[in-house]
Amino acid sequence: MNSEQLAQRCAHLALDKKALDLRLLRVAGLSSLTDYLVLATGNSDRQVQAIAENIRMGLKEQHDITPLAIEGMNEGRWVLLDYGDAMVHVFQPQIRSFYDLEGLWAEAAECPVTDEPSA
Repeated sequence: MNSEQLAQRCAHLALDKKALDLRLLRVAGLSSLTDYLVLATGNSDRQVQAIAENIRMGLKEQHDITPLAIEGMNEGRWVLLDYGDAMVHVFQPQIRSFYDLEGLWAEAAECPVTDEPSA
C-alpha cells in the first residue's frame, strides 16, 4: 500500500464513523515528517475516540498496519495516529479551529477522497 492509498483508507475508515469536515492534504515536499495529513472532526470525545479506533483497528485487521504512535486517545479531544507516510488528526471542533492545521498547511494540495475500491 503506497502513502496515498494509506491516506485514502484512513479517510474511508474515518467516514465510516461519521467523521465531519474530512480533508486530505498532500504535504510531501513540504514536510519531511509525512506525505499526507488526514484531518477529521468528531462532535464529542466519544466520537473522536470511535473514529480514531476505527482507523486503528481497520488498518490492523484488514492490512496488518499498526501506527508508529498514538497520542490523545484517552482524552478524545485531539487524537493523532502516526502511520509514517500518513498522519491522521481527529479533533473536536473547537480544538481543530484553535490549532488551524489547514491554515498552517495552506500551501498543501487538497486531494479528493476517492470511491472506496472493491476488496
